[in-house]
Amino acid sequence: MAKIALYLMTEKGLEVLERIFSVDPSIVSHVVVGRDSNLKMDHGDEIEARCTAARIRCFARENAPDVEEDTFVLAVSWRWMIVHPSARLIIFHDSLLPKYRGFSPLVNMLINGETRIGVSAVFGAQDYDRGDIIAQRWTEITYPIRIADAIRINNRNYADLAEEIVRLISNSKPLVGQPQNEADASYSIWRDRDDYFVDWSRSASDIRRMIDAVGSPYAGARTMTSRGEEVVIEDAVEVADVACELRHPGKVLFVEQGAPTVICGAGLLRIEKASLVTPGGPVDFLPVRNFRIRFQSLEFARAAGV
Repeated sequence: MAKIALYLMTEKGLEVLERIFSVDPSIVSHVVVGRDSNLKMDHGDEIEARCTAARIRCFARENAPDVEEDTFVLAVSWRWMIVHPSARLIIFHDSLLPKYRGFSPLVNMLINGETRIGVSAVFGAQDYDRGDIIAQRWTEITYPIRIADAIRINNRNYADLAEEIVRLISNSKPLVGQPQNEADASYSIWRDRDDYFVDWSRSASDIRRMIDAVGSPYAGARTMTSRGEEVVIEDAVEVADVACELRHPGKVLFVEQGAPTVICGAGLLRIEKASLVTPGGPVDFLPVRNFRIRFQSLEFARAAGV
């Protein structure tokens, strides 16, 4: 019977592992675990513990053993190059390819307001995320939706897709890929700390989606006050717009029960939960007492050395 080696990271990797173990743990040759220091919880310890309980060999990425050529490799949430024959290297990607090739696809899909999220299983290729598509799974979503909820929804797509592929391998069925349509291809660009800062010139609906898309388990949407304070916005809602004679995005227009309503490029956004970044840790930013607050741009944050 063919064997598979699993290269896993994050919660989706853990869910794929659990599903495969429920189908046929004997098919797993070994597991390689990657780590993500940017996440509050990367689930690496849980993956290792689950392997130990199932008596499956488990290795840290830097200690990964060589894989025999006739072994299938399944990579979930993986960020590093894997050298293996492409016909037996299966990459799980966080989008419905050929759309959103690249980095942070789920976050970027939520920011863009996509109504369908999903995962693709593709064969390995020289260029990232361009391999032939073996199968896909997806779910329709509605807004507002937080990234943590979207991750949970898409994790089920990962697990379902992994089960389908493992059953094919276990039953010696061929894996057939279809070439991607290059005319439909798009790329999801890598994100860094700068991308966590709110652009108040955007519409209130755009900003609300961005806040929800970069919240826990990620670092959270950021903004700066004119006093140089860094604020993490955890929850905000759109409210009815009013006519502003001279529209100044980023300025607080109203304060209701301590919650500031901020002028956006189009529409208004009321901040309902936020924290102030301090050397001693986060401190509640709300309630605010003064509505004369201006939330500043990314350029202001850079000038302040944040």
